[in-house]
Amino acid sequence: MENHNEKHCLVCQRDEQTVPLVRVDFKGNEYWICPQHIPVLIHDPQKLEGMLPGAENMQAG
Repeated sequence: MENHNEKHCLVCQRDEQTVPLVRVDFKGNEYWICPQHIPVLIHDPQKLEGMLPGAENMQAG
């Protein structure tokens, strides 16, 4: 079972001890993403399907 107090990137699962993480609040939940994967969130959010609920319906920025 995942410890919800630990912060991990949605994509690569690296933690805050390894990389800086940016919090993303979405649909009442808190998620974390590292700077390397922020472009995915912005330009190709469909790639986050299965990691971020509803990502398959998000439009690129």
